[in-house]
Amino acid sequence: ALTGEGVPELLELIILQADIMDLKADPRGELKGTVVEAKLEKGRGPVATLRIEEGTLKSGDNLVVGQTFGRIKAMTDFRGEKMNEAGPSAPVEILGLSEVPAAGDKIEFFADERTARVEAESRISKARAKEFTNGGRGMTLRDLRSRMQDDGIKNLNLIIKADVHGSVEAVKGMLEKVKNDEVETKIILSGVGQITKADIDLAAASDSIVVGFNARADGEAKKEAEKRKVEIRTYSIIYELIEDIEAAVKGMLAPKFEEQELGEAEIRMRLQFSKKGIVAGSYITEGKITRNAKVRIYRGKELVHEGEVATLKHFKDDVREMTMGQECGITFNNWEDFQEGDRVEAYEMVQINA
Repeated sequence: ALTGEGVPELLELIILQADIMDLKADPRGELKGTVVEAKLEKGRGPVATLRIEEGTLKSGDNLVVGQTFGRIKAMTDFRGEKMNEAGPSAPVEILGLSEVPAAGDKIEFFADERTARVEAESRISKARAKEFTNGGRGMTLRDLRSRMQDDGIKNLNLIIKADVHGSVEAVKGMLEKVKNDEVETKIILSGVGQITKADIDLAAASDSIVVGFNARADGEAKKEAEKRKVEIRTYSIIYELIEDIEAAVKGMLAPKFEEQELGEAEIRMRLQFSKKGIVAGSYITEGKITRNAKVRIYRGKELVHEGEVATLKHFKDDVREMTMGQECGITFNNWEDFQEGDRVEAYEMVQINA
């Protein structure tokens, strides 16, 4: 192939074999074709090179190509010259598809663009649902959740529907940035049009939230969502959509806490009470001590106990807190081995990503 040696002979053999096998294609038949290659070009969008196998492709035709769709805006031949139609065996480059198809995808003619779009979205939904149920790696929702836990990463799965393609891309671009070290958004499906039952089926299979931007759910979709407990959120302002998703991501974070110091006390005597047991007669030297506070007890520099304050008394009264300069009685949960001179450090754990 690099030198061209033997190519003429090969072509002659191919033509001869075609004659012997009586291979023919009807330019008036049902349109059939295959994607040879496809790419995304700046300023032109998705560009696909097709091989027409049956029928005739015309500029303005509405196609479904694999899982994408579109109305042909322009056609060119292998020399880059404009064409209005292409028959069998003709390679043709087309513009107008909504996404870049895959090599090997088959083309199918539809009467109007709306029907083509619905068919393409249905194919996508079925493929995604199959992936999450009995296809792909055989992952189930239980598997997905356990992997999320094992990997330490959580996904907020989303299905996005919008009124126009430009809105879909804008929403996708902004949502893909909504993530942090623990949680990230994962867009399972995006498309143009109203929210359908197929979207709900996919959402149920993939544990997703359905998000509509200037797109509503049809009656069948609403019934299915209620039945299968799928959440649908619709918006007309993009920043409200982003704020809600950011809040959802924040809500999925595992709680994080940090230690906040409360105060210190010195145990000055051990007091024996029949009902309360042994009480630590104490003096608050810094900050405050609160009931149920977490504590560390030090004897000199040695840590002798970690636990919690059980009760806090001022004379005979139970109190919630005592502050610096006050004297009080303290009991600790399941621990009475304190001594005079022990130092009490009190603290609490405060959630920092609430």
